[in-house]
Amino acid sequence: MAGTTGSQAKSGMKTLKAGEVLFNDSDPADSLYIIQKGQIRLFKPKGKGFIELAVLRSGEVIGEMAYFDEDGSGRKRSCSAAAITPVEVIEISFVAFGKTMQSLNPWFKTIINTLVTRLRKSNIRIKELEGNQASVTYAGKHSEYEFMKPIEVMRILATLFLVFKAHGEVKHQALAVHRKILNLYSQEMYQIIEVKLESIINLLVELGWMEVREDDDGLPFLLLLKNMEIIRQIFIFYNSERHLVDEKKMKIGEKCEMLIAKMIERAPVLPLLDIPNLRVIEGIPPKFTKCYNITTLIAEFKTQGIALNPDHIDDGKGIGIFGEVIMQDGQVLVETDFPKLQKMYPIIRFMNAVKKSNVEKIPAGAV
Repeated sequence: MAGTTGSQAKSGMKTLKAGEVLFNDSDPADSLYIIQKGQIRLFKPKGKGFIELAVLRSGEVIGEMAYFDEDGSGRKRSCSAAAITPVEVIEISFVAFGKTMQSLNPWFKTIINTLVTRLRKSNIRIKELEGNQASVTYAGKHSEYEFMKPIEVMRILATLFLVFKAHGEVKHQALAVHRKILNLYSQEMYQIIEVKLESIINLLVELGWMEVREDDDGLPFLLLLKNMEIIRQIFIFYNSERHLVDEKKMKIGEKCEMLIAKMIERAPVLPLLDIPNLRVIEGIPPKFTKCYNITTLIAEFKTQGIALNPDHIDDGKGIGIFGEVIMQDGQVLVETDFPKLQKMYPIIRFMNAVKKSNVEKIPAGAV
């Protein structure tokens, strides 16, 4: 839902959920905002994708440029703005802001207007030089918008691994790196788009693998990485996946991921069983020697209104964590490579989180 754009904008506090739009490009503009908490991405729709412009954080102002339109009529937003994380902003109507401007010394107003004019000209020039890296092309054919392509995810993961490996200090049972050091690599050396780096960091925080704490200056710039090995494993998997044709790439549906999570959670009380009537064919040992009884798990999901059945494990067969379903005495048993399932689960969680993030950022009307 976009922010207030009517002619009766009022000042006050607004809150946004992650992914929620504050305003869209070309919307009527009648207020500016001061960010109190969270992160907001600025982007410009172009074709089936976006040009990423900037990431703004606590203490920064957004939407003020529209106030300084030359004639003040028909003010429009020059880009779109959406929350990356939960956000709190103070909305100040242009009417209220105008009263403050009128009270300023005339020469001070002249300085502000001059600076704004120069900034606007610089922004126009920058936009003229920007290229659109938002669309995806395969063999000359244009595909749907994809906010983060696999190669971009790999570049960010590799940068995180390098920076934490080289500069990480042990703090709070994790490796700590200040954001300034990360920005030196990601922005100045590797020119990673800031909003995409922030999106990956936020995903890692949501998954519980990274934490953001305040530094010595009280700013949320201290990044704590709890498990370097997960970053390495995900990078290796992404690298192997990019060499596969699309139909052979891992695709684990939401319900299959839910079942895997529940299997891992309940493993201590629902032990793996020997596969019944196991046979060795021509001296070759079977791929699966254990099975998992998922009967109670299916029943538990059903009580929660989630229709889950043995067909949802098919996604896991393609990556070798599941084999066949065995029906025995009313029980549903699934051939399972449990060590591999445990190893693949973090990768599955991360890849599905990236896919979900990409879906949330598909521009309206692009699909």
